Amino acid sequence: MASDSQVTRVFFQASGLTCSMCSNSINKSLRTLDFVDKITADVRNYTFEVSFKDGSNVDFDRIKKKVEDAGFSIGDFKATIYLSSNQLAGDQTIKIGTSTLLIVNGKDQTLHGDIIVRFLDKGFVSSKEYKASSISKSSTEAGNYHVRI
Repeated sequence: MASDSQVTRVFFQASGLTCSMCSNSINKSLRTLDFVDKITADVRNYTFEVSFKDGSNVDFDRIKKKVEDAGFSIGDFKATIYLSSNQLAGDQTIKIGTSTLLIVNGKDQTLHGDIIVRFLDKGFVSSKEYKASSISKSSTEAGNYHVRI
């Protein structure tokens, strides 16, 4: 599915986070990404919201790597994506910059405006959830991600 689309922000839960210093470590690491605009951390819930500069190409793998470089892992990862009107018929793909989102268990619907997708691939969900999913039995090339709306 070709579309005018833009990632506006991501939300993720960091595993292993215990204090504000941990949160600061992740924050510092993410700030080195040229496409990041603003980072908001909620230490109590171990969550982060990251918004991006207008027109930037968001690299999900680089975000994941920066969290891992800070010594943590991602337990849950969601992205808010703005889509112009698109008709979705079952499992399809959405192209965003250099990334392709492979929609899993998609329903026939029209997508327009901000939608939230949850990433299902290794490193974007807990190890336990990934191992239990059917995604773990399929291969994914770099830049391709399995998501659920």
